[in-house]
Amino acid sequence: MKIGFIGLGNMGGPMAANLARAGHEVRVFDLVRAHIDEAVAAGCHGAVDAASALDGCAAAISMLPAGEHVRGLWLEQERLSAMPAGALVIDCSTIDVASARAVGEAARERGLRFVDAPVSGGTAGARAGTLTFIMGGEAADVEAARAVLAPMGQSLFHAGLLGAGQIAKMCNNMLLAIHMAGTAEALALGVREGLDPAVLSAIMGKSSGNNWSLERYNPWPGVMENAPASRGYQGGIMTRLMVKDLGLAMALAEHAKSPVPLGALARNLFLLHAQGGFEALDFSSIQQLYGGQRAGGKG
Repeated sequence: MKIGFIGLGNMGGPMAANLARAGHEVRVFDLVRAHIDEAVAAGCHGAVDAASALDGCAAAISMLPAGEHVRGLWLEQERLSAMPAGALVIDCSTIDVASARAVGEAARERGLRFVDAPVSGGTAGARAGTLTFIMGGEAADVEAARAVLAPMGQSLFHAGLLGAGQIAKMCNNMLLAIHMAGTAEALALGVREGLDPAVLSAIMGKSSGNNWSLERYNPWPGVMENAPASRGYQGGIMTRLMVKDLGLAMALAEHAKSPVPLGALARNLFLLHAQGGFEALDFSSIQQLYGGQRAGGKG
């Protein structure tokens, strides 16, 4: 299948590479030339602009930072017109529900199929092709999307109608932020009292405090070799993007009139952390909000 892919950051680049490895003709574009070059080295075909990447494609995927970028690509730049009738558009960005629905409705008006399909699983999942895709859209469109997304993901869920993927993703990311902040807090407490962070992590990992942040994305440097914490908090999900996602969750909670006291606290913690000069680091760097650490022994 000929697939256009727009947005090749920490997540999008590995995702496009996995599509190419699966045998698809993947035409890519990103505003950063180096990202295009990396994708080409992985088997993709570089394009000079978004319109060229999408021209004649049976399917297109966008993986962009925020709703304004998704609206800018598909609505303001009118890139939907570059797609042939009946083509499938999949937006994997994490954005506000209104933007997802606006793009989806515009796609349908042009005779295209649309699915909002934000992802979970982090950069490690993007590289390994084990992401979780959370899809919103008509059942037939979601089924068509499964064949496109399969080389990039291990779990593919149909959350509901258009926009439902974004709602589920906001709930997930709010919980992720809560247990990441809690994990960092617990580790800092134990280390300050003389525990080895790796030993404490192993204990909690086999106890009732276990969670994804502790087991798969440990925030303490040196505890988990492949986690961003052991790479100077480089790569992964930037703190500013987590703040953005938490802002979306707060807006959703306001719309639903649903109390989210822990979610609001998590947003304030990550916003405080971002404003402290850590906005470009992985969100697990929230560990540093609790004071200095070293990879073992007392911090």
